[in-house]
Amino acid sequence: MVELKNIAQSLKKTLKFEALTAVVLGSGLNDIADKYFEKDQEIGYHEIPDFPVPTVSDHKGKLITGYFDDTPCIILQGRVHYYEGNTPQKCVMPIRLMRFLGVKNIILTNASGGITLPPGQVMLIGDHILFNVPSPLIGKNDTQLGLRFPDMTYTYDSELRAKAKQAAKKHNIKLKEGVYLQCSGPQFETPAEIKMFKKMGADVVGMSTAIEAIAARHCDMKVLGLSFVANYAAGVTKQIITAEDVNQTVGRMSITAGVLLKEIVKSI
Repeated sequence: MVELKNIAQSLKKTLKFEALTAVVLGSGLNDIADKYFEKDQEIGYHEIPDFPVPTVSDHKGKLITGYFDDTPCIILQGRVHYYEGNTPQKCVMPIRLMRFLGVKNIILTNASGGITLPPGQVMLIGDHILFNVPSPLIGKNDTQLGLRFPDMTYTYDSELRAKAKQAAKKHNIKLKEGVYLQCSGPQFETPAEIKMFKKMGADVVGMSTAIEAIAARHCDMKVLGLSFVANYAAGVTKQIITAEDVNQTVGRMSITAGVLLKEIVKSI
């Protein structure tokens, strides 16, 4: 992890910016960085040495510094996924970079398929299930980051969740708390898999976030997760799922997402 630490030190000189909070924008949420955020600087992931670059078109791959009103924040506009051929360790490089940049609070957002929740619902992640995706902590442990066997009992910080609930209440945003399940993708899940996930306790399903939360907790960052339900999961209805529909649905939720994230970041 020496290389990542060196990258962070170089970026600090370029950015000349400090923030305690960072936000990862998931599918369909690009507009938040463009419409609700006062930008200071932008750096493409491709400009950062050995950094993973998204291959999915709706993930722009930019590190953006700036402000939600007067509160400094770093936005990661887009993420890389396991299904793109990256290792879990590669997927969480942006999270670990945030740690080396001095970030203490990480807000992870995503689009998801609803198992017990309908499209259009915002879900506050209370816990997660990692399914069929290897842990990003596999391999030699880097003590610069954290313990060999980190506890995951309180992965999603209770204080940050309380602030999210307060922010949602202030703006009359309906917020449900539930369990997010990450599987590998890129195919959408089968109806039989969704039935199994429901029995396991999952409320929504997606292809990201859980490994990022694990990496963030490993390096002692506070984690908040917000999942924007884009569609019913397979078999809940007879409707066919497409990536285009997912992005369009979440895109329509971007106003809600922008207002909510702005309020949360300001309150931290």
